[in-house]
Amino acid sequence: MALDGTLLAILVCPEDRGPLLLVDGHLYNPRLRRKYRIDDGIPVLLIDEAVSVDDDEHERLLAASQS
Repeated sequence: MALDGTLLAILVCPEDRGPLLLVDGHLYNPRLRRKYRIDDGIPVLLIDEAVSVDDDEHERLLAASQS
């Protein structure tokens, strides 16, 4: 699901207030290695519901964000 570019430009991580990457239908914070889901086009930016990713997934998400 694609997010509106304007919305994506203003969304930040709720924990560190840094920018997020849109990758594989999720919002990803590469600094904290946390992935936030998007439900029916609505970002779920709740710290308790973020998913931490391991090193391999982190590298895959970074590579996908640059393609």
